[in-house]
Amino acid sequence: MTELTTERLVLRAHRERDIEPTVAMYADELSERWLSNPRPYTLEDARRWCVDTVHLLRAMGDGVHWVISDARSGCYLGGIGVRGTDWLRRCTEIGYAVTPSARGRGYAPEALRAAAQWILREQGFNRVELLAATANTASQRVAEKAGFVREGVARNRGFTHEGQQDMVVFSLIPGDLARR
Repeated sequence: MTELTTERLVLRAHRERDIEPTVAMYADELSERWLSNPRPYTLEDARRWCVDTVHLLRAMGDGVHWVISDARSGCYLGGIGVRGTDWLRRCTEIGYAVTPSARGRGYAPEALRAAAQWILREQGFNRVELLAATANTASQRVAEKAGFVREGVARNRGFTHEGQQDMVVFSLIPGDLARR
């Protein structure tokens, strides 16, 4: 699996040691509010994700998922990945989550920018999409800081434990990278 690095981060493959930090991240109040992961998110859910699912998705060509880790300490900071890839249009959707301790430090936009640049430049994609619930202003700020362009609102496009959600649609295309 391709490993991506930035000044402060390493985006790497999931490992068994990521199971407990993944559980802790998804047990957080904000993660539970905005993501549709199982509730409660158990050790077995995380084991299945970190050890089996992410590797199967990649092998099937149905997504690439990385752990976001601190480049110096190796500390788990979150996860980022793509799904819903349309190979004909060379378009994919990206999503991420970070631990409570990693929020507000610029890690999410840094990881998002690194992954999106790899997808567009190295993999030759035409478009990377990001969806954020209309009320999830923190996620919208991350998208904007990473250079994504707000396109509009897709009604009833997302789903959380609270039900259907209107989602703000952001995108990044190769021409946007030249402007950064």
